[in-house]
Amino acid sequence: MTNVTNISFKKAHPYINGEWITSNRDTAPIKSPYSGEIIGEQVIVTAEDVEKALASAFAAKKEIARIPSHERAKILKRAALLLEQEKERFAKLISLELGKPLKNTRDEVSRSIETLEQSGEEAKRLIGETIPGDASERGTKAIASTFRVPVGVVAAITPFNAPLNLVCHKVGPAFAAGNSVILKPATPTTLIATEFLKLMLEAGLPKNAVNMVIGRREVGQQIVKDDRVNVISFTGGTVASQNICELAGMKKVLLELGGNAATVVHEDADLNRAAALCARTGFSNSGQSCISVQRIYVHQSIVPQFTELLKEHVSQLKIGDPLLSDTDIGSLVDKKNADRIVEWIHEAVQLGAELVHGGKQRGAAVEPTILLNSSKNSKVVCQEVFGPIVNIIPYETIEEAIEETNNSDFGLQAGIFTNQMDVAYQFAHALEMGGVVINGTSNFRLDHWPYGGVKNSGIGREGPRYAIEDMTETKMIVLQLPDHE
Repeated sequence: MTNVTNISFKKAHPYINGEWITSNRDTAPIKSPYSGEIIGEQVIVTAEDVEKALASAFAAKKEIARIPSHERAKILKRAALLLEQEKERFAKLISLELGKPLKNTRDEVSRSIETLEQSGEEAKRLIGETIPGDASERGTKAIASTFRVPVGVVAAITPFNAPLNLVCHKVGPAFAAGNSVILKPATPTTLIATEFLKLMLEAGLPKNAVNMVIGRREVGQQIVKDDRVNVISFTGGTVASQNICELAGMKKVLLELGGNAATVVHEDADLNRAAALCARTGFSNSGQSCISVQRIYVHQSIVPQFTELLKEHVSQLKIGDPLLSDTDIGSLVDKKNADRIVEWIHEAVQLGAELVHGGKQRGAAVEPTILLNSSKNSKVVCQEVFGPIVNIIPYETIEEAIEETNNSDFGLQAGIFTNQMDVAYQFAHALEMGGVVINGTSNFRLDHWPYGGVKNSGIGREGPRYAIEDMTETKMIVLQLPDHE
């Protein structure tokens, strides 16, 4: 185990109206979920602090909107360059604070660099169009031009599982579009949010462009219901999103929520490749991803072979210290979630599932777990696990696989392994999903692609280009042409 006491004690501070809040506030300890040791503390805002942050963001919106697009692009690209230089430090901090292995956090930092770069590029693509009026008899002497203009204030509420990249996915597009931002990061990962904001300021971000508040549910609620906020961009759970919608009133709400991701392995698939990818993408970050492989529907004729291959690949995953470069599986975000995962495994077994591999717990860590023939009514099948569990479920026909994949309150992403393109397209077109991956698992995302779901998986799309569409408004200017003799 890494001796985290050798790592300097760190503090997460709110940032309000251009100043770091460092004292005279309640604080809460920050623990490494893997070791259980205290690694830092976070300063908790008051209701008065949140009010100041909202007032600051509102007062700054016109000033931020006046910054030329090319300047906003330069700041974002400069931030990407600085993050490239600090890549290892940021990766280690995420691993320390979250228990996510370095293999995964290095990848997350790389993706964050891309997200900032892409946001910078999109800052220069806020284009509109000209629309002739003469399509209407009344518009023969008129022409309209459309422009993308900032909404004003964007509230960014981010989760713990990708604490750097998902902050970049909100702050990057919001600033690229010319908005001011009030950021509320998840309480388990405020250290990485603090370091990110410091980096953005070093890159030239105006002091009043982003306010950051640290606190729990009541802080988010105060932000959400405030009329000075124009757009709420939230990534998290369904219950919290319902609360947001009830409080938000007349403002745009963007929700990137959970999933119960299915991947289908058809009878003609490359079984070894499918098993290897399901093992890697079902258990990365201990399954704490909205599109992590959870339900694996396997054609009944190949269930024994696939099960053995998956077990073989999973057994090769190394469980241990997230700060070691060869670790594949670290810990969950806290012991409470690990306890829940183990309870769900026990329930599935009691309802008839076979425990093929794993299932044991040590503190906040749970072994990667494979279940076979889990009941449709068990939590590990019908709810979002958000943990290191995959379920192998046999099927007879592709129509059955489609029906079972769609039999969920969620609709984020799914995957299918097959060499039959007609089967692949039948599957892809029939699914109620935001995205379908052919010859890959559900857990595949590139940061410039539109990412989001249907049903309880959310509203709107992430990806800088697509987020900017929701963080701007269409403004139309009409020119009435004079009559000529």
